[in-house]
Amino acid sequence: MPDKVESKRSQMKVGLYAAVVVFLTYTMIFGFRKSFTVATFEGIEIAGYSYKTVLVISQVLGYMLAKFYGIKYISELKRTGRGSVILLLTGISWLSWLFFAVVPLPYNIVFLFINGFPLGMLWGVVFSYVEGRRSTDFIGATLAVSFIFASGFVKSVGAWLMVQFGVSEFWVPFYTGLVFAPPLLLFVYLMERIPPPSEQDVLLRSERTAMSEEDRKSFVKEFYAGIAACILIYSFATIFRDIRDNFGAEMWIELGYFNQPAIFSKTELPITLIILILIGSMVLIKNNYKALQIAHVFILIGFTLAGVSTLLFNAKSMDPFWWMMLVGLGLYMVYIPFNAVFFDRLISTFKYTGNVGFLIYLADSFGYVGSVGVLFSKEVFKVQLNWLTFFSNSVIGLSAIGILLTAFSMLYFGRKYQKFKSMEARTALKATT
Repeated sequence: MPDKVESKRSQMKVGLYAAVVVFLTYTMIFGFRKSFTVATFEGIEIAGYSYKTVLVISQVLGYMLAKFYGIKYISELKRTGRGSVILLLTGISWLSWLFFAVVPLPYNIVFLFINGFPLGMLWGVVFSYVEGRRSTDFIGATLAVSFIFASGFVKSVGAWLMVQFGVSEFWVPFYTGLVFAPPLLLFVYLMERIPPPSEQDVLLRSERTAMSEEDRKSFVKEFYAGIAACILIYSFATIFRDIRDNFGAEMWIELGYFNQPAIFSKTELPITLIILILIGSMVLIKNNYKALQIAHVFILIGFTLAGVSTLLFNAKSMDPFWWMMLVGLGLYMVYIPFNAVFFDRLISTFKYTGNVGFLIYLADSFGYVGSVGVLFSKEVFKVQLNWLTFFSNSVIGLSAIGILLTAFSMLYFGRKYQKFKSMEARTALKATT
């Protein structure tokens, strides 16, 4: 009994340590990505296109291609040398901001692509430190909410540099990176000291190993309908999360909030805390299948919250500040489970040997195709979009479709699990006879 208590205490210490370290590490990484979105680059056009939208497209293209490449790279990632990989990729992204500031328009646009590609690889590298543990739900939730908090925090730092120090829109990303670089070195060092999963972790959550091409094909073949539904759900959430994230400054201005750097943190901090409590509490659920189904419930609630709050906002029955916060909460309730617990519990439920990085990057790659498609539709094909109007109107349709897809996924994996348990029972019966 004392050994069990000591083991549980040790697990809690490792889980808490890992959660804090990966949260801070990814927050620092985010400092090299999104600070430029606080600038509007008003009045600047490139060949008749909005300069800021072209920048966003360039960065998202880099991110998107990184996700497709990451399906192979992250799924085959070994467990050694990951700290050096993080620092190398982050260093390339930071250097790209220096060239963005010094190279004249329009040639500096390419450096957003160069910035996006290495950063797109880092989520999978960081998550590989914490998957496959009994405490992964809590650690994963902490890691996942880091970019909710970081998105607002980084923008607030960027806006602060502009307002307080007069840093130009073109130099803000580089100087923001300068703020985040020293602590990143410390947190990567601390992350390298996270112990590997214990024997009990492997027993309860399946062993996490590199996956070959054949392994990846076999997994998709086994669950193709459920994975397809999840990819669609995740793609919808990615598109609208990205619109809110990349064009939040424009939407806030249109809503009447001018020169308020802290507005980003005021909405994102409560969302961060709520998501952390909801998703992190799933660590208390030992049964992997029950946790997978509860993740579906959170996603259903997220779509409902986003849709209902937007209906109230469009009917002028909700304050803009509360709408931006609640619609953000709803979208993140859809988005975060896939990055934190959904795929980890899916692998554990069906006792597959593999890794979460493969599934996250598979879903992410298609999600970013959707984001790029929306941006291209607006700029390249001259679709006239007001971001606030498009966002508020589209979220309602998104929510309705998302609820149907989530219900299908819930039923699909439920039936798969019943077949899996029946097969396990037959195998156990044969073993005893």
